[in-house]
Amino acid sequence: MDYKKIFKSQKLRFFILRMLFWVPDSIMLKIQYKVKMNRCLDLKKPKRFTEKIQHYKMYYRNAEMLPCTDKYQVRQFVESRVGNKYLNELLGVYADATEINWSELPAKFVLKTTDGGGGENVIICKDKSTLEINETIKRLNSWRNKGSSSLSREWAYEQATSLIIAEAFLENIDDPENSIDDYKFFCFNGKVECLVVDIDRYIGHKRNFYDNNWNNLNIATDCLCFDKEKSKPDNFEEMVDVAEKLSEGFPFVRVDLYNINGRILFGELTFYPWSGYVQFTPDEFDFALGSKFRLDY
Repeated sequence: MDYKKIFKSQKLRFFILRMLFWVPDSIMLKIQYKVKMNRCLDLKKPKRFTEKIQHYKMYYRNAEMLPCTDKYQVRQFVESRVGNKYLNELLGVYADATEINWSELPAKFVLKTTDGGGGENVIICKDKSTLEINETIKRLNSWRNKGSSSLSREWAYEQATSLIIAEAFLENIDDPENSIDDYKFFCFNGKVECLVVDIDRYIGHKRNFYDNNWNNLNIATDCLCFDKEKSKPDNFEEMVDVAEKLSEGFPFVRVDLYNINGRILFGELTFYPWSGYVQFTPDEFDFALGSKFRLDY
């Protein structure tokens, strides 16, 4: 069932989910899983990765997750584990968009809310002189305190602050018009098992899966694979080391990193990628990835 074709408006979908706040998580997750995955969710003996993500939402409670899901607080977590050299430059922190001193920001920058997720609640400014400031202020403030994480019953995101941060704009010197590549490491108990590489996110988004030795796994999702094989970064082992240090102590977390002209930068930590609603092709990969996910918590 493609529920988005039935309820085309995102606002309507969010409204319906908010009206169902009283439904227990165990029931709501089963309903959402059935609607989105077209199969039943087994929370008692989950085997699939997508099932175990739902179990993770339900039962795993670790206070260390909370700062990791806040785009401002996570900086301190990263610095404590791997140092600040992997952090992007922070240009400002604001309780309200009206506090932003636009004259102090460079020509290019990124604005985001600290409780945004899934690539949402982000404004990328490539030319400040063309930015509609009043409209930008309205957009930023409208994103704050929405609490959309509760719609997916994602416990770790429900206590994030709702501040606004400005960061340096990241770009490839050799290809400034295109997006930077995103390396997403799937880590289980502090060990990288595989990763996703996302390219061309703004012009024909494509995605490939690799194992931890950079062998293409030929896995497809809702995003096209890219045909031209990508070379392993020269500092790939350092990227793996950073991902494993950041993921230590968690049964599962996806560590997102950038590699820009040889410089590794932290992106974010994601405990429930795709909120656990993703179709893998072949389907066996869901079980293979699930076998790495231990639920002994």
